[in-house]
Amino acid sequence: MSNLKQLQLVADLETKKEQKFAQDYQQAARNLEENKQKLSGLEQYRLDYLRLIQQKGQSGVEMKELHQHQSFVGKLDRACGQQMQFISQATLVADQRKRQWLAQQKRRKAIELLITNKHQQAQVLENRREQEMFDELAMQKFVRKALHSN
Repeated sequence: MSNLKQLQLVADLETKKEQKFAQDYQQAARNLEENKQKLSGLEQYRLDYLRLIQQKGQSGVEMKELHQHQSFVGKLDRACGQQMQFISQATLVADQRKRQWLAQQKRRKAIELLITNKHQQAQVLENRREQEMFDELAMQKFVRKALHSN
């Protein structure tokens, strides 16, 4: 039984590791989603700003003001590109954390299966011992009965 207790301690540790990896994955997934939302917000702001420039352009815009608008749109484009890089990196991290979590989950399940098998083996051994004891008692009873009948 000492072996089973040790295995149970290992299973408990593996469960804690799995929970930690699951939390890490959830955090990475949230970070990825936040970065996607930021990109979406930047792209929407860029579109709204371009519409505003177009409306202003219909009424006439000075060259200096047009250059400022183009410069700002360029900054928005660079911010969107940078945000896409953040998303790429966050995707890699989330995928890595998911793989770690799933691998840890496999390790935990393997140990739990081993524990289950050990329990079953111990139960089979206990049943066999019990059956041997009953057989021995039955044999003794039979011998006593045979001796008393002679």
